[in-house]
Amino acid sequence: MRSVRLPDEIEKELKSLAEQKKVSRSNIIKEALVEYISKEKKYNRPYDIGEEYFGKRGSGEKDRSTTYKSRIKEKIREKQSD
Repeated sequence: MRSVRLPDEIEKELKSLAEQKKVSRSNIIKEALVEYISKEKKYNRPYDIGEEYFGKRGSGEKDRSTTYKSRIKEKIREKQSD
């Protein structure tokens, strides 16, 4: 069992909600914690947060990250020959 101190305003809101829904304040707090924990587990890695955005603007070149040095050298050579 754990105890949690709540500010008076939140305690009033919680009590009112519990009375309105006819459930205990503990039930509301448990449900809120379960929802919070599951949400946090879903986004526990930075990759998970940005996953939907990765690869949207790809170049189509699968070796782009491994050939960047040679591409930079080529651009420098092109610029010097101009």
